[in-house]
Amino acid sequence: MQIAPELRGSRILVVDDEAHLVEMLTLSLRYVGFEVASATTGSQALGVAAEFGPDLVILDVMLPDADGFELLPQLRAGGDVGVLFLTARGTLEDKLRGLTLGGDDYVTKPFSLEEVITRVGVVLRRLRPAREPAAVGDGSLRYADLVLDEDGHEVWRGSTRLHLSPTEFALLSFLLRNAGRVLSRAQIIEHVWHYDFNGDSSVVDSYIRYLRRKIDIHDPPLIETVRGIGYTLRLPREHR
Repeated sequence: MQIAPELRGSRILVVDDEAHLVEMLTLSLRYVGFEVASATTGSQALGVAAEFGPDLVILDVMLPDADGFELLPQLRAGGDVGVLFLTARGTLEDKLRGLTLGGDDYVTKPFSLEEVITRVGVVLRRLRPAREPAAVGDGSLRYADLVLDEDGHEVWRGSTRLHLSPTEFALLSFLLRNAGRVLSRAQIIEHVWHYDFNGDSSVVDSYIRYLRRKIDIHDPPLIETVRGIGYTLRLPREHR
């Protein structure tokens, strides 16, 4: 299996207490061109992350000394780090919790190596705008008083700067590019997550809700639910 040339050399931290799984993932990820470090506990993961500076963490939820969900914000304390949960906890509630907390993807055990490597590549591509220097020119998307700077990876509502996770940023970018157009959950999954999330469209609802808490705390609200269809970004009728 191959990865895109621009992703080669990306740093992946594998965090799991199953030694054979860590070894298998480490060898496979290195084979396709990633730099890989590993840890078997939460405390070890924090230490390795501080020294290694990963672009993405493959994170087990059930660690001997920590809950992976609770570990996520600590791993992100140093900046934008992708997080792919890889765990035996496969209930819908667990998936939604992991993604709502800011995880970029969620894979359940048992898994295929090809799928994990593919999803790692998808997350890394979503993160690239946050890591690359701004290009010359105005790379901004605008609607009403909402501005998304794709080059600088910043979002503003009026004079207030908003802090979004990489997935929230990708979702808002897609809504802005299609402002006024009603998008189905399937369209959003295809363009933001780049794969069919096992037919589970509720992940879109969770991220829309999370995005609203940041975007629509300011008036007027911009993200509208179109019952039975999906979502759109547009001004309420009284403001059009």
